[in-house]
Amino acid sequence: MKPVHKLICLPAVVLAAFQMIDVKSIAAADIPDVSNAAVVEAFVDGVVKPSMKETHSPSGVVMVMKEGRIILARGYGFIDVDKRIPVDPVSSLFRPGSISKLFTWVSVMQLVEQGKLDLDADVNQYLTTFQIKDTWPGQPITLRHIMTHTPGFEDSALGFLITDDPARIMPLADSLAKYQPNRINPPGLHTAYSNYATALAGLIVANVSGMEFNAYLQKNIFDVLGMQHSTFVEPLPPELAGDMAKAYSYNAGTDSYEEEKYEIISNFGPAGAMAVSAYDMSLFAHALLNEGAYQGRRILEAATLQQMLDEGFAHDDRVRGMGLGFIERRFGPEGFDNFGHDGGTTIFISHFGMSLKEDFMLFSSFSGPGAGKTAHAFVGAFYDEFFPPDVPVIEPPADFADRAAKYTGTFTSWRNNFSDFESLLRGLGGTKVTALPDNTLMIGPSRYVEVDKNLFREVNGNERIAFQEDAEGEITGMVTDGMGVWQEYRTPFYEVTQFIGLLVGLPLLILLGVLLRLCFNWPGYKSLAGAEKNARRASVLLAIFNILFFILAGIAVSGGLMSLMYELPTLLKVSFIFPILATLAALYHLYQSAQLWRQPVFGSSISRIAYSIVTLAGLGLSWFYYHWNLLGFNYYS
Repeated sequence: MKPVHKLICLPAVVLAAFQMIDVKSIAAADIPDVSNAAVVEAFVDGVVKPSMKETHSPSGVVMVMKEGRIILARGYGFIDVDKRIPVDPVSSLFRPGSISKLFTWVSVMQLVEQGKLDLDADVNQYLTTFQIKDTWPGQPITLRHIMTHTPGFEDSALGFLITDDPARIMPLADSLAKYQPNRINPPGLHTAYSNYATALAGLIVANVSGMEFNAYLQKNIFDVLGMQHSTFVEPLPPELAGDMAKAYSYNAGTDSYEEEKYEIISNFGPAGAMAVSAYDMSLFAHALLNEGAYQGRRILEAATLQQMLDEGFAHDDRVRGMGLGFIERRFGPEGFDNFGHDGGTTIFISHFGMSLKEDFMLFSSFSGPGAGKTAHAFVGAFYDEFFPPDVPVIEPPADFADRAAKYTGTFTSWRNNFSDFESLLRGLGGTKVTALPDNTLMIGPSRYVEVDKNLFREVNGNERIAFQEDAEGEITGMVTDGMGVWQEYRTPFYEVTQFIGLLVGLPLLILLGVLLRLCFNWPGYKSLAGAEKNARRASVLLAIFNILFFILAGIAVSGGLMSLMYELPTLLKVSFIFPILATLAALYHLYQSAQLWRQPVFGSSISRIAYSIVTLAGLGLSWFYYHWNLLGFNYYS
């Protein structure tokens, strides 16, 4: 763990020198040796075992490699709970999710080496059955944009990215043509992680090489490195199926695991379809840490691998961004230079990190409902234990309060949807930034202190966040060190969760009141006539259509976000009829309300005002439907 030192009553220069020299030397003496297998095993066991038990993670694996030597190869739990088959780090297969992308990037760079691909050419020249839309004329998407996650695509996943039905597998080219997302930004401007773009790169590899993508990987990477427990093929080949760590959910009522179907990502396979053993990941790491080769078997030239590390994209040079495919992360002290990738499916959460300076690799993967919590607890703790960062004490600037307000607000990731019903998720998240009385910022769950213009460092850590500003000095977004694929823009007030809650909640209360009044005053409703009855009828229809939408949609998504990944419920699709009806009803209500004001003989002034309030409630909800793409059938079938 990181030592804590409290220093008082020392001159600033002496204090700084003490922090830079003495504290570091003391800390270095306390850092456990990552080359000591017994020490590493004791630490990993101490973190992983209780976490997996607490979070009901049925299987996990950890592989640690230092200077070409495997320090720890440890399996936890069972790949088959019923048969009590333990995890074997050599042969047991886990789903590394987006770590799969590294194999796609290596494939791209192999073809670049051969002169068959140009990183800066329009990708459309490599596509044969469809073309990427020319949304930004004169600004084509290139492989360099794709590898740095700056092509400008919006994100989308619900109902089609992952499935559990092999019958839904289609050729990669057909899938990418069918599910092509909109280009919401010109390429090279904003980072937004894109599974679609990575799958597109895999299709380009297949088109240019003349080989199906999975076959290309098998021949040019897996066979070369001797990776015998690795595949992108789905469903799994029979010879590997018995080694797969099965997917399980956990039933708290019966205290038992329930087997789930195998996750299928073939329609976007190059982005995340891999199944691999921890040992095979160590073979891949051997090559990446040894200038592209292992035991004389080469997958990349040394210069090409260095290019992938040196070239890339960053919004601010003071925070780590993207290499060509590799994510540069903040783990460890300065100079440790962790690079690699993380990955997640609906069942598995995995980490793959390396350091050239330390000749080091860490791979971990955990499954089940507790996979995320276990992975988060383990990965950060491991790096902090064996490669602790330097965290000098920094006092907040005394005048920070004068400019703190410019940073406050909510920020939302560009990795989001902007065209489909899925865009509503954009309004349910975001990072909140608040100014604190001690001249620091609360960014999400952590406190940050200003260390340079628009640059902040975590108070008790080494994470950095750089804010972005426009020519007028207004803050427009922020980027986080070590998360080069995660750029956030300043959220307008009408997309903030609190505003959405008010915009939806208040009108629904008003419309619920309309229905309650109808129930309790049915005779009064029956006695109405003429324009006032038409207006009341319009109010009832408006209330029914809106409330039905929220009831049906609420039931449809009650299973949680993960339940929507494989396929959208029919009930959700049916519910999209009602925003259309509700909007028509709102316009009809506006007309009827206008008639009441034009003919004051009908009803009192109070009733006319009440009808106008109901009209505003209906129009407000219609704007909500329109803005969040709920007005119509905006989803991928």
